[in-house]
Amino acid sequence: MQNRIEKIVKLLDDKKAENIEVVDMQGKEYLAKFVIIATTLTGRHAYALLDDLKTELKPDGEEFLGVESSDDWTVIDLGDIMIHLMSETYRAKYNIEEFLKELKK
Repeated sequence: MQNRIEKIVKLLDDKKAENIEVVDMQGKEYLAKFVIIATTLTGRHAYALLDDLKTELKPDGEEFLGVESSDDWTVIDLGDIMIHLMSETYRAKYNIEEFLKELKK
């Protein structure tokens, strides 16, 4: 699991995503064990990051169970890992890091 997370974080960092944060959700009432949140520069940047993740992770057997995408917020469901790629505006507006940290254990 840790290797998968490190690979995702490195890929996002290499592709210029900003403020990458990993939230450990193990033991909490949430649908994934880990959540990775990153800020994108533009809508096109978010789509490029999604393509890069698919290109790099699918050969390793990673399954993309669901993807919801817009210019401001892309959610990628890998089953036990959720990735949120968010514009700076949406990230500040929704502040999901705080929401996730407040969930009941």
